[in-house]
Amino acid sequence: MKFIADLHIHSKYSRATAKDLDLENLYIGAQIKGITVVGTGDFTHPAWWQELQDKLQPAEEGLFKLRDDLARACDAKVPKTCRRPVRFMLVTEISNIYKKEERTRKNHNLVFMPDRDSAEKFNRRLDDLGNIQSDGRPILGLDARNLLEIVLESSKQGFLIPAHIWTPWFSLLGSKSGFDSVEQCFGDLTPHIFALETGLSSDPPMNWRISGLDRYTLISNSDAHSPAKLGREANCFDTELSYGSIRSAMKSGDPKRFKGTIEFFPEEGKYHVDGHRKCGFRSQPRQTRDLNGLCPVCGKPLTLGVLYRVEELADREEGFRPSGPTHYQNLIPLDDVLSETLQVGPKSRKVAQAYLQLIETYGSEFDILRRVPREDLEKSPVPLLAEAIERMRQGRVIFDPGYDGEFGRVRILDPSERQRLQGQQSLFDVPAEPVMAPVGSDQSGERPDLIEPLPEAVSAPEQSEPEPALFEEPLPGEIVLNSEQQTVVDHEGGSLLISAGPGTGKTRTITCRIAALIQSKGIKAGNILAVTFTNKAAGEMHQRLQATLKPGEGMPLVATFHGLCWQLLKEVYENQPGFIVDEGTRRAILEDALALVLKKNGSECKPAAS
Repeated sequence: MKFIADLHIHSKYSRATAKDLDLENLYIGAQIKGITVVGTGDFTHPAWWQELQDKLQPAEEGLFKLRDDLARACDAKVPKTCRRPVRFMLVTEISNIYKKEERTRKNHNLVFMPDRDSAEKFNRRLDDLGNIQSDGRPILGLDARNLLEIVLESSKQGFLIPAHIWTPWFSLLGSKSGFDSVEQCFGDLTPHIFALETGLSSDPPMNWRISGLDRYTLISNSDAHSPAKLGREANCFDTELSYGSIRSAMKSGDPKRFKGTIEFFPEEGKYHVDGHRKCGFRSQPRQTRDLNGLCPVCGKPLTLGVLYRVEELADREEGFRPSGPTHYQNLIPLDDVLSETLQVGPKSRKVAQAYLQLIETYGSEFDILRRVPREDLEKSPVPLLAEAIERMRQGRVIFDPGYDGEFGRVRILDPSERQRLQGQQSLFDVPAEPVMAPVGSDQSGERPDLIEPLPEAVSAPEQSEPEPALFEEPLPGEIVLNSEQQTVVDHEGGSLLISAGPGTGKTRTITCRIAALIQSKGIKAGNILAVTFTNKAAGEMHQRLQATLKPGEGMPLVATFHGLCWQLLKEVYENQPGFIVDEGTRRAILEDALALVLKKNGSECKPAAS
């Protein structure tokens, strides 16, 4: 049986995860994505473990299915074209932070268990060693080698896979706190490690450059913190549907059973190249070496990315490919493809509507991205969809690589190509009237890449912020923002500079941010000042805020620079008459002031020629 498995996810009990990350939404999301087996994630957390007990029932050997009554209710929310059986496998992630070889080590490890009894035994062992209740992914001061020993003692069929092995901060081979080899980490128990998770910022060709990794099966998973992120990386199998068969396929690496991986483009990962997020600087490894690893803006050490670390440990040239069959496929999530083709944010209502229409027509997301023929996609009403997916399949994409906690950008079409290709729309089967019209006001075809917030002066979080549920739509009448605009609205911390051209929605974005500060953050309107250049812009912002804010919330001061200064003068000199002078009067006042200065210095003032 051929199927796709995503074996590294989290629950709503992990830090920085979506509130709707429960079994029901995982079940729905897996069908929509095209995934058959999903890791449970977080089975060490008592509350999540209880939910697993209550909502899952045994299915095939070592696998579980959603309780029948819950499954029926969830199936009603899944298009018929996407419906498939979904199974759950007991998996959890452990964060190990400990001292070894005079260095602090920080690595994350995935633990797999074949049955409930083994998982409960494992949980009891960890509960005796540390706090497993505070986070879905518990942090333990436990050597990774000793964690593996506990896994093996809990079950002969249990196994451990090091997670996202290249991430700088928390991984087996990371530049900040990792090791230079698997053997350094696991010592005498290394033979029990048979697979490694490559993470979002690397792909198989990068890992092939290190001969010491040849004996390990390279797997990929989403590390999803929301249902929407399921399957951004995953594994392909052709085995019986059982825990033992999945384990055996990964252990052997047999290409007839373990069919390879579905990958991010590694440049999208948030630690692919080197950089300093605080200064907005990124660099390739060669440039980093020329800079002696220091940020040219502030002089502090750069965060060395995955590509740098791979080159540091590589004993093979770039482009090396092992003998025998090796399969992997780089994909871009469908909502990101639609965001590119429709030129709106990936979380917009327009993208959600198009996504739903496509999966109802063609099947799951993976079917659309991997299997649906181009000629069928050309019948879709989404402009340039077939061209974009074909380019993605061929790897013809443009990268702005991720660095120091910032996800990278993968672009499929540049503006000149878009204009040329859209001129050929008669070649496609496009309805006379667009099916998906712009939603909300001021949807003037803005390009999301034009609004680019500079990195704020705070450290990058270790994990992604929570994502919204699948198909989350704005309320009727709600202003729709693209992803970059929403980043501005949600920004916390210090200053933020928005660099954007005319017509890209700057006024709408700033207005929404002001409203969010008042309505969501509880900041008083009187403590907010908005300053712009023209009376027209100030008036527009004022009108939009009046329409957005509720009665009693007050209004912030919105003014031009001159209007603000005039307001301050009136407040300081409130009992004295004042007026705004014209150009001639200003000139006379300046000449009088200059004359007084020159007279004081013994010189003479002559009127300037007009």
